[in-house]
Amino acid sequence: MTRENQTTNQAPNTPDYLAWHVTQKVEKSFWNKVGAAWAHKDGKGYTLQMETCPINGRIVLRLPLEDTTEPEGRA
Repeated sequence: MTRENQTTNQAPNTPDYLAWHVTQKVEKSFWNKVGAAWAHKDGKGYTLQMETCPINGRIVLRLPLEDTTEPEGRA
């Protein structure tokens, strides 16, 4: 999804996606925000800025929400 396809009420520096590190412990998933991604102006890629680099689990990119404490669903 490019910025042109998103709503126009988004702030200019708001990331297109948030990066979440997801780990599975028994029957529960734990989501920790680890970075963000912005679309390139030409629409052919993304810049991913990581605040930390996890060594296990998976990285999930999700659209930002009003409240970014945890995403709505699980991957």
